[in-house]
Amino acid sequence: MNSYFGIDPKLERGSSKFRLSIVIIGVAILLVFSIGIGIIHATNNRLSRVLIDFNMAIEERDYSKALLIYRDIHESIVRVDPSRQQSIQLEIQVLGEIESVVQERVTRIMTQIRYERYVPSADDRAFLEGLEELTGARLSTWLDDLAREYLLGSIEKPTIVFIYDQISDYANVSATTGQLKNELSAIELLRGDVQLAETYFSQYNYIEAAKQYEYILSMADGYVLKFSQDRLATLKEEMYEPIMKESEQLIDNFQYYTAEDILSEMIRIFPDDARVENKLLEATSNTSLIEPYIGTVEVICVKPLIADKEVAFSSSSASSVDAYNLTRDEFSRILESLYAKNYVLINPEHMVDLSNPIVLQDQALYVPQGKKPLVIILENFNYSAYQMGQGFCSRLVLNDQNQVSGEYVNASGQAVISRTAEAIGILDAFVEEYPSFSFNGQKGVISFSGYESVFGYIVHEDQLDDRNNALTAVGQPTLSLSTQEISANQEKVKGIIDRLNTTGWVFASSTYGYINANSCDQETIQIDTQKWLDQVAPIVGQVNILVYPNGDFIKGSDPRCVYLKNSGFRIFFGVGPTPYHIYGDNYLYFDRAVLNGDTVRNVDYSRLFEAKDVYDESRKVPFD
Repeated sequence: MNSYFGIDPKLERGSSKFRLSIVIIGVAILLVFSIGIGIIHATNNRLSRVLIDFNMAIEERDYSKALLIYRDIHESIVRVDPSRQQSIQLEIQVLGEIESVVQERVTRIMTQIRYERYVPSADDRAFLEGLEELTGARLSTWLDDLAREYLLGSIEKPTIVFIYDQISDYANVSATTGQLKNELSAIELLRGDVQLAETYFSQYNYIEAAKQYEYILSMADGYVLKFSQDRLATLKEEMYEPIMKESEQLIDNFQYYTAEDILSEMIRIFPDDARVENKLLEATSNTSLIEPYIGTVEVICVKPLIADKEVAFSSSSASSVDAYNLTRDEFSRILESLYAKNYVLINPEHMVDLSNPIVLQDQALYVPQGKKPLVIILENFNYSAYQMGQGFCSRLVLNDQNQVSGEYVNASGQAVISRTAEAIGILDAFVEEYPSFSFNGQKGVISFSGYESVFGYIVHEDQLDDRNNALTAVGQPTLSLSTQEISANQEKVKGIIDRLNTTGWVFASSTYGYINANSCDQETIQIDTQKWLDQVAPIVGQVNILVYPNGDFIKGSDPRCVYLKNSGFRIFFGVGPTPYHIYGDNYLYFDRAVLNGDTVRNVDYSRLFEAKDVYDESRKVPFD
């Protein structure tokens, strides 16, 4: 029978039972939650009381009680399985606060002892000694750090002896102090050697640092031995990858002799290392015996090459282009002849010690057995507007293979980027094919002025007027460059400079304005040099070489040359058809043999090449 509301009474009774069950479960959950909250509250109160009791014990100077409180909570944490660390975060927090209170006072006392020559009071001693391991660990670490500082030179012996004397008889550190105090004499004996090793290390001179630590290990024991073993292990871990990358880059750039020297040290430091062994084998396979060379040093010089003969020899300036420049083919043939005659490229800076700015010392020149030294100068690579439309490159660029290339406009009016359009790329490619033409990856010397541009790029606002004047003179539209555009040009030139530096080229000045130096007075020389230093040097870096334009050299004793030497130029190149060099007062001077259409036809360079074999028949002037 249905109820008044149409619900079966049996169902109504079942629903009441269900509601009662829900209420009972809810009460149970609430009870459990309340108990949990109570436990947490009680735990929090207990832990808060621990911190209060610890601080009170410290204030009352009851260090034994404070130590017991510390040990109890420390033990309660240690007993818990590491997988349940989350359940004791409050205990860990309280322990941290206890340790912080202690460490703050310990640090204050240590600072007073070190910097104020403080003799700890009876209470400070009781605190430091009575808290046993709680203070002892910090004190022991400090004492060890002081020994390290003494070894490295940041604290002196009287100070460290005073510190050790103050706490050497504390029960919780006496063993550490006594041992370290006994080590001071041994540390004193070797601290200079260790500091030298660390200086090398900080300067990333890894190999010298390793050699220095190996020397120390041969004599050290005790503290210095352990310190040096640890530092050498750290050094070896840090040095391996950068040294190997450097060695591999050297090999990639044909600097086999330098790579061999480095890898010979690396194989000693890392014996049986396969990567080192393989790279050392590659380097040694491309080196030969070297010997000191005594004799003349050949220097040849070329200006930017004729990139497009058709344009060059049909231009209005064909006669001057013919007279003062070589074609690409001629330069390539000259390189082939020089290689066949056993010449080898060297860096003239390797003939001197440039470390002393006042006195230039000569150095022995080494070359592979049977080879003759050769310096190639590429002069005045600025790419003036006056050369536009005459078959020359207009600028240097990096191609899609990161190779330095020339850019020019051909007879069809098309812009062409070619590695072999300019002497730089031609010589780079030649050395790639014949690595033995270069001693240790050396290429040549590139000189440039600051007039108009560097490598075809305006890199300073001061160049803009000169460039526009030259553009106007040759009937070309002038330029208007923003500061941002000039900055972008600077970055492009720096990128080219970096690439050339990496691949064996060095740089020289041809003065800022490409001036006839010996015909200029002192003031003109100074103004010109300062412009170079202000505008060009920040982009290309410090250069030690000055290639006198047109060979118009200044004698070494002349006050104008003294000024140039004081400005950093120590190696000078004049002009002369035969090899000549001389060491003077703080300088080295060379004559350079200029190679161009005129000199190939009229000067006997048979010691270098046969003129008829290299002469380009595309020239309008026939070879007699």
